[in-house]
Amino acid sequence: MDSISTELLFTILGILILISAYFSGSETGMMSLNRYRLRHLEKQSHKGAKRVSKLLDRPDRLIGLILIGNNLVNIAASAIATVIGLRLFGDMGILIATVALTLIILIFAEVTPKTLAALYPEKIAFPSSIVLTILLKILFPLVVVVNWITNGILMLLGINSEQREQHSLSSEELRTVVNESGALLHERDQDMLVSILDLEKVVVEDIMIPRNDLVGIDVNDDWKTIQKQLTQANHTRVLLYRDNIDDVVGYIHARDALKLSSKNQFSKATLLRAVRELYFIPEGTPLNIQLLKFQHAKERLGLVVDEYGDIQGLVTLEDILEEIVGDFTTTMTPTTSDEVSLQPDGSYLVDGSASIRDINKEMSWQLPTDGPKTLNGLIIEYLEEIPESNISVRISGYPVEIIDVADNKIKTVRVMPEHFIDENADEA
Repeated sequence: MDSISTELLFTILGILILISAYFSGSETGMMSLNRYRLRHLEKQSHKGAKRVSKLLDRPDRLIGLILIGNNLVNIAASAIATVIGLRLFGDMGILIATVALTLIILIFAEVTPKTLAALYPEKIAFPSSIVLTILLKILFPLVVVVNWITNGILMLLGINSEQREQHSLSSEELRTVVNESGALLHERDQDMLVSILDLEKVVVEDIMIPRNDLVGIDVNDDWKTIQKQLTQANHTRVLLYRDNIDDVVGYIHARDALKLSSKNQFSKATLLRAVRELYFIPEGTPLNIQLLKFQHAKERLGLVVDEYGDIQGLVTLEDILEEIVGDFTTTMTPTTSDEVSLQPDGSYLVDGSASIRDINKEMSWQLPTDGPKTLNGLIIEYLEEIPESNISVRISGYPVEIIDVADNKIKTVRVMPEHFIDENADEA
C-alpha cells in the first residue's frame, strides 16, 4: 500500500464510492418497481423487464448479491480512507477519515442514489439488471453460501424463506388505484370502474323498483281495459297478475302482443298463452352475483322475493347496468335531480321516496344506508312512528324538516346540509 501514491488512492476511493452508489441505487430501484407494470412490460417482451423479473423471482439471492458487493466496496473504501488519513494527518487521520467517509458515503452512496432510484426505478433497475445478472453468475457460489446461512438462521427463528407475501390487490386497494390514476384514466372511466367494484357491496333491494311502484295488468279486467293498458304501457315487458301483485302470472313482451295483434289473434286467451315465466331473485343478492345469474339464465328481469316468498320489488338487467354506466335516457324512473331541488335559502326539498344511496351519490351526503332504502323509511325508523308535518329532526348530523305527510308516508322533506354537524367528530 506504501508504494501506491496518495493521488491514486483518492482515485480508487472515488471509484469505490461510485460502485457503492450503484449497488445502493440498484437495490432501491429493484424493490421500488411497480410489480403490475413490470408484469405488463414482461408480457410485451420488454428485455429489461424480463431480466428484472428473473432476478426478483429469487429476492434472497438478489439482495444477497447486492449486499455482498456493497459491503466489499464499503470495507475496501474504509481501508483506503484510513491509509489516506494516516498519510495526511497522522494518528488523527483515522478519526478524520472515519467521519469524512461516513458523510461522503451517506450523501453520495446512500441517500442521493436511493432517492434517485425511488423516483425513477425503471431507469435505474432495467440497465443495472445487466450488470447484476453477470455478477450473479460470477459470485453465484458465494451468494448461495450466504443465502444458505441466512435461510438457516431464519428457520431457527421459525420463518420459512419460501413463504412470500403475495402481490394481490383487494377490491379496496383496486378502488384506490383507480381513484389515483389521475390523467391516465378519464374521470368517466374511473367512475365506471369504481362502480363495477362497488357491485359486490350493493344488493338488489338497493336498486329495485319497490312493490308499491310496480305497474302491471290485471288479467281479470275486461278485455278492452287490458288492451288499453297494453297500448299505453311505458315498458316493453309488462307484468300480468290476478287481482293483486302477489298472484303474479308472468309477463308479456310487447313484441309478442304486436305479433298476435297483427295476425288478428289477439284475445285474453292468446294473451295468457303468450305469457312468459317470471324469474325470482332472493333478497340480499349482491349485484355482481345477480348480473352473472341474469347472464347464465338469459333473463333480463326478475322479481325480488323475501324469505317468505312475498314480492318486494322488481329488478332488471338495465338497472344493474345503470349502476355501472349511469342512467340511460330511456329510463322511466325519476332521477335524483328530479327528486332533489335546491331552494333559494340553500336548503333542498327532497322527495320522501328518493333512494338514500342515490341521494348520497349525487349530493355527496353521508346519510346511513345500512337500514331503510328510502328517506321516508329512514325518518320513520328514526322516529319510530309516522310523524306529522312541520316536525324537525337531525339524522346523522343533517337537519331534516318534514314538510308533507300523506297516505301514511312522508312525501316531502327539507334538508339543510349547510347546518350539518359531524356527530362522529368527538369520537374521532
